[in-house]
Amino acid sequence: MEEEKMNLRLDMDVQKLEIEKLRKVKNKAEGDLDSLKTDYKKLCFSMRTAGLGKTSKQWSQEIQEESIKANRWEIKFQEAQMRNETLEKGLSES
Repeated sequence: MEEEKMNLRLDMDVQKLEIEKLRKVKNKAEGDLDSLKTDYKKLCFSMRTAGLGKTSKQWSQEIQEESIKANRWEIKFQEAQMRNETLEKGLSES
């Protein structure tokens, strides 16, 4: 009977040690998870800051704005070309 009690105590001690080891592993895993969450938030912030985290709607809007600018420059270029042609005709007729 005493031997059985001793074996039970040893089993309890072993289980307590295993539980403690599991708690340490769990705490480390939770710490790692918190660290990953922090890194993820920093990455998202960096992406937003750099413009990489834009939604497709935001990219479409930016592309549309740039297209409008390009069209304006094209019109200005064509107007300048027409002025140059008019000036050249005027000079050649003189």
